[in-house]
Amino acid sequence: MADAETSRLFEEVRACRICEARLPLGPKPVFQLDASARILIAGQAPGVRVHESGIPFDDPSGDRLRHWLGVSSTQFYDPGLFAILPMGMCYPGTGKSGDLPPRPECAAHWRKRLLAQVPQLKLSLAIGQYAIGWHLKGEQKPTLTETVQNWRQYWPAILPMPHPSPRNNIWLKKNSWFEKEVVPQLQERVQMALV
Repeated sequence: MADAETSRLFEEVRACRICEARLPLGPKPVFQLDASARILIAGQAPGVRVHESGIPFDDPSGDRLRHWLGVSSTQFYDPGLFAILPMGMCYPGTGKSGDLPPRPECAAHWRKRLLAQVPQLKLSLAIGQYAIGWHLKGEQKPTLTETVQNWRQYWPAILPMPHPSPRNNIWLKKNSWFEKEVVPQLQERVQMALV
């Protein structure tokens, strides 16, 4: 249960218009936070489907992510278990090869204040290059693949991950070690964190 100060912060975030002029569908911040959350899911930015529903990871990416985590939808959408805070909380639009990067204004303005609301985190999942860059603060390797291959360097506090999007099927096929080696470790760590 959020206190009055936290509730005011969440209202401010939901009313945010910082990059409104650059958002093709307008602002609609999507996030899930509660002070008792134990696992942070730091994604990129909502896609069109999530923008429309207002529910984080309400798409095929979310289905794959929940499978990787070994959790049900009920567990995943329990804010007391999972904090979901993308690098950009609004849909950024589409570019030549998929969605545009998250708007940088979002993390610069809100991220530290929002993360301060979840002090009991036991594990942070940095999903995709923008989340990895922010959460590893310069400790990442030159490429996403190399960073994910060296996941033990950041474990057990942070796990750098590829995005679970169907657009990453080629990467996942080329790097089958991720689902064979990393996912079982992730599932075990998630179960420990949720106890």
